[in-house]
Amino acid sequence: MLTNIHPKLPMRDKAATRTFYINQLGFQEFGMADFDGYLMVEKDDIQIHFFEHKELDPKENYGQVYIRTNDIDALYLALKEKGVSCSLLEHKPWMQREFSLLDPDNNLLTFGQSVL
Repeated sequence: MLTNIHPKLPMRDKAATRTFYINQLGFQEFGMADFDGYLMVEKDDIQIHFFEHKELDPKENYGQVYIRTNDIDALYLALKEKGVSCSLLEHKPWMQREFSLLDPDNNLLTFGQSVL
């Protein structure tokens, strides 16, 4: 049986990715060891893993993750207060309230909450 998923996204610069996810998005580094070319971060019940891809062209990166939340309004306000560039928080036809942002490598993070 499937129990969880931990997406793996590309990163060009581990220090920049770590700084963005920890300082801007409020994640914490996960794991007991610092692996060369690999990073794991977590927040609440979400883990995201990153692998080094120094030649990555951000304009050609299509990495995407959809993250569900139970308090989209508070998350959106907290990120905006930190100066994180996000799309507008919108009610979508598929019965979700969503907003998105791009990380330093152009990975798209979309946050959503059901409005049912």
